[in-house]
Amino acid sequence: MNKKQLTETDIITKYILPAVIDKGWDSMTQIRQEVKLRDGKVIVRGQVAVRKKVKSADIVLYHKPNLPLAVIEAKANKHEIGKGMQQALDYANLLETPFVFASNGDGFIFHDKTAKTTPIETEITLDQFPTPEELWQKYCAWKGYSESQLPIITQAYHDDGSGKSPRYYQLQAINKTIEAISAGQDRILLVMATGTGKTYTAFQIIWRLWKSKTKKRILFLADRNVLVDQTRINDFQPFDTAMTKVEKRTVDPAYEIHLALYQALTGPEEHQKAYKQVDPDFFDLIVIDECHRGSAAEDSAWREILEYFNSATQIGLTATPKETEEVSNIDYFGEPVYTYSLKQGIEDGFLAPYKVIRVDLDIDALGWRPTKGQTDKHGEVIQDRIYNAKDFDRTLVIDERTQLVAETITAYLKRTDPMAKTIVFCNDIDHAERMRRALVNLNPEQVKKNEKYVMKITGDDELGKAQLDNFINPKKAYPVIATTSELMTTGVDAKTCKLVVLDQSIQSMTKFKQIIGRGTRIDDRYGKLWFTILDFKKATELFADERFDGIPEKVMVTNPGTIIDEENPDFDEQLNNPENHNEDADGVEDSRGEYNVGSEDEWTDTGEDTGGEKEPFIKYHVSGVTVKKIAERVQYYDADGKLVTESFKDYTKKTIAKQYTSMDEFVKKWQSSERKQAIIDELEEQGVIWQALEDDVSRDMDPFDLICHVAFDQPPLTRKERAENVKKRNYFTKYSEAAQQVLNALLDKYADQGVTEIESIQVLKVTPFDQMGQPKEIVKNAFGNKQAYEQALSELEALLYAPN
Repeated sequence: MNKKQLTETDIITKYILPAVIDKGWDSMTQIRQEVKLRDGKVIVRGQVAVRKKVKSADIVLYHKPNLPLAVIEAKANKHEIGKGMQQALDYANLLETPFVFASNGDGFIFHDKTAKTTPIETEITLDQFPTPEELWQKYCAWKGYSESQLPIITQAYHDDGSGKSPRYYQLQAINKTIEAISAGQDRILLVMATGTGKTYTAFQIIWRLWKSKTKKRILFLADRNVLVDQTRINDFQPFDTAMTKVEKRTVDPAYEIHLALYQALTGPEEHQKAYKQVDPDFFDLIVIDECHRGSAAEDSAWREILEYFNSATQIGLTATPKETEEVSNIDYFGEPVYTYSLKQGIEDGFLAPYKVIRVDLDIDALGWRPTKGQTDKHGEVIQDRIYNAKDFDRTLVIDERTQLVAETITAYLKRTDPMAKTIVFCNDIDHAERMRRALVNLNPEQVKKNEKYVMKITGDDELGKAQLDNFINPKKAYPVIATTSELMTTGVDAKTCKLVVLDQSIQSMTKFKQIIGRGTRIDDRYGKLWFTILDFKKATELFADERFDGIPEKVMVTNPGTIIDEENPDFDEQLNNPENHNEDADGVEDSRGEYNVGSEDEWTDTGEDTGGEKEPFIKYHVSGVTVKKIAERVQYYDADGKLVTESFKDYTKKTIAKQYTSMDEFVKKWQSSERKQAIIDELEEQGVIWQALEDDVSRDMDPFDLICHVAFDQPPLTRKERAENVKKRNYFTKYSEAAQQVLNALLDKYADQGVTEIESIQVLKVTPFDQMGQPKEIVKNAFGNKQAYEQALSELEALLYAPN
């Protein structure tokens, strides 16, 4: 057979793989084909979403499954030998592999990033492909590995046999951490966006260090019971009997892997400091989950644990490193060894993009002022000043404002999906309760079906907290709406959460990122590909802040000593008082509201007196105020990670311009394509959502006219107008009467449903064709054979799109 006629798959099978295997590469453990590195970015418009299609790396070569060495990109022989190189370099950059090959079956172009002299790219024959040992030696020299590092670096990750393996960025995070530890680094920071698998990544790091006997006793620290339990039951399960959860303030030295809450290891009293039951060198590895919280501050009550086990290697995990003038994760752990951001996660298709609905209320924008001597519901005289968005639900409650927010949430759910999992972030526990009540009263039909349709899930409510697992479980329909203040900001793996409501004033970038993270998980099985943020407090303006998705910079400039909360001098004492929390507490409620332990700047008010010499704090409560919406706009996540207000027409126009430089180019491609469906599919892969475009422009137009009209400003024709134009030409008279009947029926089908309908042979099975006989009979009786039928259909399409 002529080599030029062979497909890309044939070239791989007949030429490339034999050349690689002949050099000693093991086809079972060292060669992987069709390696999918990304999932495909999700594009959202309206209530519709599509995934961009992504290509897979043809071949990846490994020293061991955890160590990718080379990428090979193949092309059919009709192409030049190096045609696949740029594509291969893209994959190699994701995997951080230094050796890159492109081939058309005649030989290889070899791109060697380890080359110390030029040329970087050389052409080699099929039988000159490097052996595994040659590439491994070059790789080790390039990395600068010493002999003592190799046992740790080459230790395989855990394989449970299910086919699940770390994603490319997880593998990078694991390998860079292992590399740093093998080189003697003992303080390590990993920054990975919420929903990207930090705990799974931590498990693989611990597994490799434990299996290689580099680290023998390991402590995994978290500040929420739910985090510890999720970790133990899910990702850490393979540790089995070597693992224990620290409970009842007892550290059992018989185990090697210890999972613990900070609260279980320490407290303000000496007898509560359970960590002192073992020697300071007992643990040789400590992994701190969500390290931006508990141990971030130098004077944190929990930093003492890390300082006691000072000789241990310590790894901090976070989506949001805390960087303020007083607190710095980077100051303690050093610069991140690896960062995988929300923007990267969305671009790769591993995280859900978002659309934002910004709702502006008149009293938020203009403020509200009481009349002279006006009293609230409790008879308190309201202090005379202008109250604005920051005051509402903190120092002043306006019932009508709560009602309007609840009405807006309800209206959105009713017009989209009333059973979409929703988290409503309120200012405090009192606000969360009032919001719960308003939503219950606005959704009587749903609440009658199940009273758990709306639940308040806050730190003070045992019934609400008990429903947290049901809320995050995709298989459980109820609760649907959770009102909360602080408890659900972090550590809540709600994969199917589709609506995040912000009615809370948020100043902290750390907190904002954590809240947004509640919606960023994707769950294809349940149709969760994107989520909506309904913002009443302009919190989403923080998306425009360069810190939102930038590389974290160290901010801490001074050592301020003990930080005293000026509004509540007794706050630090309350935080450390064992009466205020226990080992199983997910949060601590102080005198001002719900407080998540270790999160110094993330508390909320309840308005109770904190004691001392200060005036009692009063929260005014009024009703009878007219509140209106003055603006509501929808913004989408764009390619640069920014929020844009644009119609789908604008988005489509930009997308088409990247594909086709002119209308002539597009029309030629359309006319020459044997199947128009191929072009339609290709554009859909680039993010053109046909349903959204039809909703935006017209349902009566063909994809061809939609594109010509939207992208090239051409006056459009409807499908019916195009069909009528064909009928006027009397073109069908050259065919037999039976063929004319079929072609006229196809033309009617086109007018009703479009070109994709008539391109499928299945069309001959439906009305009116089912009255004419079986598809084979129709083709034979009317056209003689299938080839003649396809030729007639091709001519029909040419007529449909012929210029007038």
